[in-house]
Amino acid sequence: MLTALAIRDVVLIEALELEFDGGLGVLTGETGAGKSILLDALGLALGSRADSGLVRQGAAQAVVTASFDTPHADGPLAALLCDNGFDIDPGEPLIMRRIVKADGGSRGFVNDQPASAGLLRDLAQHLVEVHGQHDDRGLLAPTGHRALLDAFGRTQATATATAHAAWRAAEGALAAARAEIETAQRDREWLEHAVGELAAFAPEPGEEETLADRRRTMQRAEKIADDLAAIDTYLEGSDGGLSRLRQAARVLERIADAHPALADALAAIDRAVIEGAVAEDRMKEARAALWFEPSQLESDEERLFDLRGLARKHRVQPDDLAELADELRGKLERLNAGEEGIAALEAKVATTRSDYEKAADALSAERHIAATRLDAAVASELAPLKLDAARFRTVVAPLAEEQWSAAGRDRVEFEISTNPGAPFAGLTKIASGGELSRFILALKVALAEEGGAATMIFDEIDRGVGGAVASAIGERLARLAERTQVLVVTHSPQVAARGSGHFFIAKSSDGTVTRTGVHALDEAERREEIARMLSGATITDEARAQAERLLEAA
Repeated sequence: MLTALAIRDVVLIEALELEFDGGLGVLTGETGAGKSILLDALGLALGSRADSGLVRQGAAQAVVTASFDTPHADGPLAALLCDNGFDIDPGEPLIMRRIVKADGGSRGFVNDQPASAGLLRDLAQHLVEVHGQHDDRGLLAPTGHRALLDAFGRTQATATATAHAAWRAAEGALAAARAEIETAQRDREWLEHAVGELAAFAPEPGEEETLADRRRTMQRAEKIADDLAAIDTYLEGSDGGLSRLRQAARVLERIADAHPALADALAAIDRAVIEGAVAEDRMKEARAALWFEPSQLESDEERLFDLRGLARKHRVQPDDLAELADELRGKLERLNAGEEGIAALEAKVATTRSDYEKAADALSAERHIAATRLDAAVASELAPLKLDAARFRTVVAPLAEEQWSAAGRDRVEFEISTNPGAPFAGLTKIASGGELSRFILALKVALAEEGGAATMIFDEIDRGVGGAVASAIGERLARLAERTQVLVVTHSPQVAARGSGHFFIAKSSDGTVTRTGVHALDEAERREEIARMLSGATITDEARAQAERLLEAA
């Protein structure tokens, strides 16, 4: 809901701040007072095209700020704000500001953060509907008619959306399978060779590390064996260390009793011989443990090099070859069983399409019922609005298959015929702006319970009518305002009397500068303004009495 509007330096408005409540707010004033300026200024804040001609003469820039309340934390408005990086908590005002410079440049802001004019327009679609003499948005856009009819009829579109998603998923799976088979058919020869090659080689996960470790161990064992052989020459044989120690021990045995030191020397040599023998045994044990078959080293090296070469060939890591073999084998199996799989997927597409068509048919039937109800509801509003010769209908027609969607396969458009015998046409084909505004009012009243923008603005909807028709317009605007905020620019006292808030727009001049101002009227001032609207420049007692009766009736 629009809660406040601040305008500075727009055409004849020097500085203006207005606050709005819910319900029906009416704006009145003499012709030429500047009512359209107020709407043009609001349009700037809502993303309309920036025109430097709107900047007040002598000012550097024009600034318009519109404030809205945001009671809901979810919904399309909240989603749009979130998608564009604006985090606004429920209850926090949404402030849209537009600055237009005298040289034509403009800047937009949302809660004091820079925003494009396009974003302001997108936000405005969820906040305000403006219906004027030449409006071509809102209810006039056929793209939104289906959603309006669904809301009015409370149609159950979930089943159709679910069936559509299942159908499209089945079509996607079929297309992917066909593409895979087509690609695989082109590569069949290579695929068969690769599967055979990998199957013959039979790579295993972790095999590269196992082979590399074993190869390193065997290479090291080969070096150790050479070192042990060299040690053997030092210990064994007639000239080896142990043989010389044993010879020395035999000589010492003959002379050991000659001196105690010789006995000690013999004991030391005996110990050395014993330790040397232990060392011999340990080396034999190590040699047995480290023994390998040279052919095994050669075999492992060949396997390791082939493994790495195969991985390079298929552009994967050696440990991924086993998984690749499974993947290629699966592709080959799917290729060989492709026709059978395609047939199953085609059957799935046919089944899900049939399910979608049944759900869409049911939805279409609901829409036709809702269309009949809506046509009757609008028709009941036309005669009181002096449109008794006009006819309204909701067209529900089938779409081409390429246009089918989760919302079904119907095209919905509101059409009217303004004169007996005249053909039906879209709402935008109406020649008369007044007729168009009243048609929109009738449609809005019929759709009132289904919601829409939080604020609706009608610009001179009562142009060219008076008396009972104006009273009917006012009564319907008041009914509409029970569910949403409505602002109306009016020349009709019958409409003005229905307002819950009344703003008077006037133009003043000091002989040099002309300014437009807006004043919120109290009850006495309202009565005087409605009397002026009834009688003209000279307000009579009779006009005041009639104004009093209109206010009491409202």
